[in-house]
Amino acid sequence: MASTKVTFTLDAATISRICDAAERLSIPKSAVVREAIEEFHERIGLLSERERLRLLRAFDEMVPRIPLRDAGDVKRELRAIRESRRSGGRRSGCSTKS
Repeated sequence: MASTKVTFTLDAATISRICDAAERLSIPKSAVVREAIEEFHERIGLLSERERLRLLRAFDEMVPRIPLRDAGDVKRELRAIRESRRSGGRRSGCSTKS
């Protein structure tokens, strides 16, 4: 793979992390940067850990709010709604024209 030399301006903490990772992994600093960019690129479009946790908290808050009802009650209510729609709903038997 052909390499292209580039220049970036990075803060001291980032440089320190790159150097530390390169030393601990015994690989060149450029390899650390390449791998970090590759991993970052794969995560584009995925939820961050913070966003994932925020959504899980929202889910945990909403689930208890779901009313617990007997399946028979739900079926009866749905049947009543369907029958009402088939018969014209609340307007059946009423004329809207004067």
